Amino acid sequence: MFKKAKKILKDSVVIDAHLDLGGIVYNNRILGKTKILNELFLSDFREASVNFIIAAIFVETPFLDSALKMALLQIEHLKADIKECKDFVLVKNSFEMEEALKENKIGIIMSLEGLEPIGRNIELLNTFYELGIRGFGVTWSRRNFVADGSYFASPREGVLGGLTPFGIEVMKKAEELGLFIDISHINDIGFKDVFKYTTSAIIASHSNSRKLNNITRNLNDEQIIKIANRNGVIGVNAYKSIVSSNELKQNIIGLCDHIDYIVNLTSDENIGFGFDLCTKYYNTGKMYDSLRDHKEIIGLTIELLNRGYSEKSIKNIIGNNFYSYLLEKLR
Repeated sequence: MFKKAKKILKDSVVIDAHLDLGGIVYNNRILGKTKILNELFLSDFREASVNFIIAAIFVETPFLDSALKMALLQIEHLKADIKECKDFVLVKNSFEMEEALKENKIGIIMSLEGLEPIGRNIELLNTFYELGIRGFGVTWSRRNFVADGSYFASPREGVLGGLTPFGIEVMKKAEELGLFIDISHINDIGFKDVFKYTTSAIIASHSNSRKLNNITRNLNDEQIIKIANRNGVIGVNAYKSIVSSNELKQNIIGLCDHIDYIVNLTSDENIGFGFDLCTKYYNTGKMYDSLRDHKEIIGLTIELLNRGYSEKSIKNIIGNNFYSYLLEKLR
């Protein structure tokens, strides 16, 4: 079964739709290190035949007062690291995606995780687009000038909000620019507003089923179906507390349960990977993830084979769905 899984991965497009590359690379390069992509990721990516990564530019809460500066620094450090690593390439359009595959390079697509860096300045979407950003998460799990976020727990808070008037203008501008819109981390009210004020296909880059793990950070059935009906894609998240509240299910089995659930609710054309792996790359000593690293995509593929998925379905799940979505969106 291992050989079969390896062959499927080798013959497929493999995509992880969410990895905090911006922060990981920045944190290492300010210490004087270089070629971080080679050092931390290249071996794992090649072992699992990873072709594309959506790289999140994420500003942590203590640095929100300088969110624009931090986002710009992460982008510049990430782009510099890509230039130093010959196996990687920055991808900004569908042509460059196809070229990356032909040249056997690992394509990096940059996205903002939360719109804090633009503040209340919609013109900055143009600036970030020119810098290579091709999508954004509307919020992280906090409030910004665009919308309210969903939380991992239930903190004390005031009246919940959806998209602000500014947020509605941002949705319009995003569709004009061709930026993909990612609703992972947004709250339920904001989710409805995004679908009300947009017409394009929407993704949830790193979210799971709320039915299997009842936290607002996950998607309810109605939301999953709405994403599918727009021809969007949901990337399953490997972060333990998002996979399950039961420690016995915080593993590949639990992750595949979410895949099963979403496929059965919609189809095998609306699901992908958005692992949000943290443990190995932040070196905190704590195990956050249901997968140790990207090499475990092989074990996940074996589990899908054991569950009776066809090779075609598995290829859809491991990357074809996000690849088709991105090819269309980044024209």
